[in-house]
Amino acid sequence: MDASLSGDRKIIHIDMDAFFASVEQRDNPDLRGKPVAVGGDGPRGVVAAASYEARPFGVRSAMPSGRARRLCPDLVFVRPRFEVYREVSSHIRAIFERFTDIIQPLSLDEAYLDVTRNKYGIASATHIAQEIRRMIREETGLTASAGVSYNKLIAKLASDQNKPDGMCVVPPADGPAFIAATPVSRIHGIGPVTARRMKEMGIETGADLRSRDLAFLTRHFGRAAQFYHGAARGLDGRPVDECRIRKSISVEDTFEHDLYGPAELDAALTPIMERLWSRIAKARSFGRTVTLKVKFNDFSIITRSHSVDAPITTREQIERTGRNLLERQCPMPKGVRLLGVGVHNLAAEDGDRPAPARPAAEQLTLAL
Repeated sequence: MDASLSGDRKIIHIDMDAFFASVEQRDNPDLRGKPVAVGGDGPRGVVAAASYEARPFGVRSAMPSGRARRLCPDLVFVRPRFEVYREVSSHIRAIFERFTDIIQPLSLDEAYLDVTRNKYGIASATHIAQEIRRMIREETGLTASAGVSYNKLIAKLASDQNKPDGMCVVPPADGPAFIAATPVSRIHGIGPVTARRMKEMGIETGADLRSRDLAFLTRHFGRAAQFYHGAARGLDGRPVDECRIRKSISVEDTFEHDLYGPAELDAALTPIMERLWSRIAKARSFGRTVTLKVKFNDFSIITRSHSVDAPITTREQIERTGRNLLERQCPMPKGVRLLGVGVHNLAAEDGDRPAPARPAAEQLTLAL
């Protein structure tokens, strides 16, 4: 029997609390207790993260900075320091690795961990989650929330249940009821458009979703129906995928004012290239395709790519290719508000690594 269906798998989802903003408040005591937004404060700025003090005003990530300022006039904007966030994220990842190597990062501030068979042989996933949260607090000065359950779907929902600095444990016996009470808009895998369609059909909670049979869901949602049908019953067979291969690395910048001339566009490309190469070198993954992205002042977007036979392994190669792609587009027909460069078709420095063999899974019946 699949461990995820029998309830024998033990999954933890760790989600850092307001990660970027919390790092800034940790490093600058003057920001503590104040509404803080990490992001640009210009007319085209976007909020990358908001502190918990800012959220009661309605400030959220991905919100235009101008709107955030109107909602919260006392909002303090801080420019992002992504290198610092990546360094802290690496420290947190090292804490995870003390317990398990089966880790699937979703971003710098959240990850799934499979602790069914962990390095210490600890029977309780709840105890492991408590230890991880304690170590994060003591070693980084930050707080994390955790969801503990028998699959990824419920673990992720549970980590959001008692934020900030909280934990929620959902054992297999409670999974169906937990999902039944959950709004479908919160279920990871049901996006805003699908949630609106479901609402029009009278499907607003997991219980509503469960009341629709597979034939109905297939008729309205196609291939996604099987996942929705299982999710409504608290089922999710997806493993924690520690071998997921990253397919691309990219960097982009939105400018305060439109750029027009080749010289200013070339100058704007320099810091983008520097950050891109820093990420490539840190990941030690090299791509065969370089892609240029240009967004104009009317929000139209063009992309241009160039591929080679062997991975590009030097900064000079990437810069030369990126600049050549840009030069071919000049003169630009309209003002440019955003430039981005990425590398795709990535391979690790020593080649694509096969997934490591895992020990044969045994049926466990221990409580979470």
